[in-house]
Amino acid sequence: MTSSHTDCHYCLQSLRGRKYALRDENAYCVACYDSLYANPCEECKQPIECNSKDLAYKGRHWHERCFKCAKCSRSLVEKPFAAKDEVLLCTECYSDEYSSKCFHCQKTIMPGSRKMEFKGSSWHESCFVCRYCQQPLGTKPLITKDNENYCVPCFEKQFAHHCYSCKKVITSGGVTCHDQPWHKECFVCAGCKTQLYGQRFISKDEYPYCVDCFSKLYAKKCAACKKPVTALGSAKYISFEERQWHGECFNCAKCSVSLVSREFLTRQDDILCHECASAS
Repeated sequence: MTSSHTDCHYCLQSLRGRKYALRDENAYCVACYDSLYANPCEECKQPIECNSKDLAYKGRHWHERCFKCAKCSRSLVEKPFAAKDEVLLCTECYSDEYSSKCFHCQKTIMPGSRKMEFKGSSWHESCFVCRYCQQPLGTKPLITKDNENYCVPCFEKQFAHHCYSCKKVITSGGVTCHDQPWHKECFVCAGCKTQLYGQRFISKDEYPYCVDCFSKLYAKKCAACKKPVTALGSAKYISFEERQWHGECFNCAKCSVSLVSREFLTRQDDILCHECASAS
């Protein structure tokens, strides 16, 4: 501006008809103002005169001509840029040097764009979606399978085991019976509803039964003692002509000798050892 003030506040020379600069309501000739107050340029180290444009970033200053990318030297004036270790870079150079690659599309995640991070990898926000329904995952709970991310509902629909009894998802633990998964709390006797996890049981038609209920409902009766015959554990039983016996009940009807692994004969409903049958 042209002076209406009389003298420079610093050198006291007349400002009449000369350009000057104001600071704190005091007028300075251009030379005094530049020597006293001009900021040094971060690039060329020369003062940024009052008649030049001063570009500032985080307390540092540049001439307009010096404000450029440290790698490709393109001007950064009125363009987006990024800083790394106090070095200014255009977005392209910054991306080439430092930006993450999206785990999904393998393209650069540009500075300033939103980045999602999970298990050490990065995604564009638009790429971080459920593999099945394609809805954004954002900060929702998710489950990973074979390097693909799924929202919890989709994962349960596609991969989770469902209880054979209640049909609900088994989130942890569980019991398998005849290749069918069950919740531990759902794995109960089909007869008396007693919980069977950790207990002995017998299956029939894909449903489990406690030993007592199975014996009452389905077990054959011993032809001798009339009690249920089961093959549970190490128990032995003998079957002959649609009749069954406990191993300890398979005895000669006359002399009571055990007939297990011995020859025997039948007479009406009785079984007899060879000696007793011959003597009769």
